[in-house]
Amino acid sequence: MTTATTNPSQADTNAVTITEKAASEILRIVQEQELDAGKVHLRVGVKGGGCSGFNYILDLTEAVRDTDEVMEQHGIKVVCDPKSLLYLHGTVVDFKDEIMSRGFVFQNPNASATCGCGSSFSA
Repeated sequence: MTTATTNPSQADTNAVTITEKAASEILRIVQEQELDAGKVHLRVGVKGGGCSGFNYILDLTEAVRDTDEVMEQHGIKVVCDPKSLLYLHGTVVDFKDEIMSRGFVFQNPNASATCGCGSSFSA
């Protein structure tokens, strides 16, 4: 298993970055769902589908595969499979809580186009 520890104050362009706001929301969800914060990881990935070609995946899981890239940011253990990392290299996951929308948003430098809702992209 590859382990990379990311300094929370610096964005690691070789991996996925979780903002403090997103980490705070993830920790709130973990607590709300009464999950074991010491065992749970945030899986970030992509899968084929959506209106633009690929859908983003965010999942709380205890499963970590030997091939996963593991990072820790703002108290969140983040895992990403190597195939997804090819599409997510340099991506920032943030959380917006605005009047018209609330949810996680992806700032993906690899996306050549995104859908209107921001949950899918093409590369």
